[in-house]
Amino acid sequence: MDDIDFITIRPVVNGVARRLAVEPRRTLADMLREDLGLTGTNLGCEHGSCGACTVLVDGQSVRSCLMFAAQVDGCEVVTVEGLAENEQLHPLQQAFWEQQGLQCGFCTPGFLISAHELLQRNPDPSEEEIRHAISGNICRCTGYQHIVAAVRQAATMLAETNAAPAD
Repeated sequence: MDDIDFITIRPVVNGVARRLAVEPRRTLADMLREDLGLTGTNLGCEHGSCGACTVLVDGQSVRSCLMFAAQVDGCEVVTVEGLAENEQLHPLQQAFWEQQGLQCGFCTPGFLISAHELLQRNPDPSEEEIRHAISGNICRCTGYQHIVAAVRQAATMLAETNAAPAD
């Protein structure tokens, strides 16, 4: 059996600086799930088609099943677990719950991350823009009406939060 060389990477994952030794061939998805225990990043097709493994790397959505862990050295990675703050659901998570934008929940992390990226770029997207932003994610349970409604509700919630005067 050959010895495997590991490389050291230093990503910031969900706001926490990490130092990890990984095999050069290890995917980002496997690192997140197996090394860090962040199992919200789901593996569906492992070909980049379904979107269940979508995470943000330096603010851009990527398919973590298609990216090597070594590629995030020095990068900021946000998973679905990183959306909530102070044990409070992110408005997107709350809206998905309220609008019934999930059923089995397997695809939900990818949708949440894709929608989060959209709302960071465009806080008031049209229905067409929402549909385009989530088009790389596949859901086999809900259809997409409730997901679109959830993103629209989250945009409204975020706008209200941002407009509220600070205490």
